[in-house]
Formats: sequence, structure tokens, C-alpha cells
Amino acid sequence: MSDESLPDDQIAEGDDAVDLGLRVVEVPEAGGRLDKVLADLVAELSRGRIQALMAAGLIRRDGRPVTDASAKAQAGTYEISIPAPVAAEPRPEAIPLTVLYEDQHLIVIDKPAGMAAHPGPGTESGTLVNALLHHCGDSLSGIGGVLRPGIVHRLDKDTSGVMVAAKSDAAHAGLSALFATHDIERAYIAFTRGAPSPAEGVIQTQIGRSPHDRKKMAVLKAGGREAITHYTVEQTYGGSKPVAARVRCVLETGRTHQIRVHLASKGAPCLGDPVYGNGAPANAVRAIIETAGLARQALHAAVLGFVHPVTGERLRFETPLPADMAALEVGLLAL
Repeated sequence: MSDESLPDDQIAEGDDAVDLGLRVVEVPEAGGRLDKVLADLVAELSRGRIQALMAAGLIRRDGRPVTDASAKAQAGTYEISIPAPVAAEPRPEAIPLTVLYEDQHLIVIDKPAGMAAHPGPGTESGTLVNALLHHCGDSLSGIGGVLRPGIVHRLDKDTSGVMVAAKSDAAHAGLSALFATHDIERAYIAFTRGAPSPAEGVIQTQIGRSPHDRKKMAVLKAGGREAITHYTVEQTYGGSKPVAARVRCVLETGRTHQIRVHLASKGAPCLGDPVYGNGAPANAVRAIIETAGLARQALHAAVLGFVHPVTGERLRFETPLPADMAALEVGLLAL
């Protein structure tokens, strides 16, 4: 993504997995260049990454290595082994955190916009991981690997809101399982350019890397991964032909940039979105954005609910809009 680098072995914005490890992919029929076919089926991996994994002998079809990226794809089962990232261990940093809940197993925080979940290219410090390493010390779960201790899901760098991190290996395994089975309550508040129609519905598509820009995601006619977003327009602004709306989105799946891509596909992208916000908002809305100091997509992870993976307690956290989005809402209400 343009606002946060999108490494090939991880996903974002709701993300139902972090460490891919081994991916098993079924190619139903022969046809197409192999590296492109696999990249379309595994949205987290770019074509270049697929080629590198092939060259390293880490992709097999029906148990046998495949090394020719330009070869025609054959029907069968492909196993893609993704090695753990190798990087310097992130350093603890004394970054203030808004802690909503903490016990010996996990910690729930209200992540501010502008903070990446973990180190990546161009973002080696100032991340949630750096802050958690300082706050939690040696108790942070190491299952996530050197780059991502404790991280079981993530939000885009410029999306604010509730996140949970694991402090014990038992919690990490349990939380990862909950995200993998979508047994998590996740609700987001977005402010959009115009309003999606109808006012309430379900967006169900395939999402994968854009064939035109590998740093972006897109709704695909074929390939990608199923993505389901339930949305409700809570408020419109600007009269009978709305110039903006407040939209509540509930994730059933958690694909890379899912909400941002889905709202844009309905012709109502998040206000302030530098990647998917095709077209400029109305002049009055643009002035409100500037006055509110909104310098990112207007998207906030407002609700996170789940069963504690160790104690079995039902937990639910809800946070108010951060200052920039709250100011945006006040301005829009005056239209």
C-alpha cells in the first residue's frame, strides 16, 4: 500500500493471518503463466516474490519442485513454503500507549493513526511492536517471529482503533485461531465521499492485488480471496444528494485493505484516502477535511470483541472517534 509498505508475507486491515508459513493452493485447470496464476491466487505474494520462492526451490506441485516461473500453469496442488523474515530484532521504545485492557496473556490498545503495527521497509522504528517491547518487556509472545512479536492482526498504519496483541504463546495461538475462523467481532466507522447505495447491504467480492498496480488491492473477477463486508449508512450529509456519509462496516473476513477497497467499489471511498479515494470530494467537504486536520483515510476500528483464548471470558472494547475524525463529523453535521 502507498501509505504503508505492503510486505509480501503479511496482510493488513483486519488481517486474518500474520505468518503464512506454508500455503497450499489448488490450481483447478491448466493455463496461464505459472507465476501470474499463483500470484493471483495468493494475494499476499507478489509475482516477483513467487519467482524468488521458485528459484529457491520453495514451491512444489504435487510434491515436486517447480522452478520455471514462465511455464504454463498445470492443474494440481501447489505448496508454497514462505521462510520467516530475517531482520534485525526491533528495539524497545518508550512510546505512550492507550491501554484498554491488559492481563498476563494479552493486551488491548487503542492504536493512533500514523503508527505502523510492526517494523517494515522504511518503518524500522516507532511501531506498535517497538512500543509493546518497552511496555511488556520479556513477556511479549515470540510466536510472531523477530519482526512481529505479539502481533496476531494489524490495522493499516493510518487507520486508528482497537488492536489486541498476545503476551503469552497460548494467547497468541488462541487469538490466531479466532482470527482464522473469523470468530471475532470487528466494527469500523468510516466517513465516505458520497454515500453507498443502498443504505444497508453486504459487499461480497474477491479481493487480490491490482493487476495494474501491485501495491494496491482491487476487486477481481477471478482469483484473489473472498471478502465480505456488512455496511450500514448511519448518517448522510448535504441534503437529498449526500456529499458525504458516516458508514458502519462490520467485517466477516479480513482481507488487505478490505473496507477501503469495498467502499471505493461502491463509489463511496473513505474521505482522505490517498490510495483508493478516486476523485475529489465536494469543495465544502474538502474545506472541512482541511479544518479538521484529517491527513489520512477517515477509518477507525471502533469495536473489537472476542472470547479470551485462555480464560474463556467474553471481552468487548469500543473506542470513540479520534480527534481528527470527530472534528470531521462536527463539520459535516453543519452542512
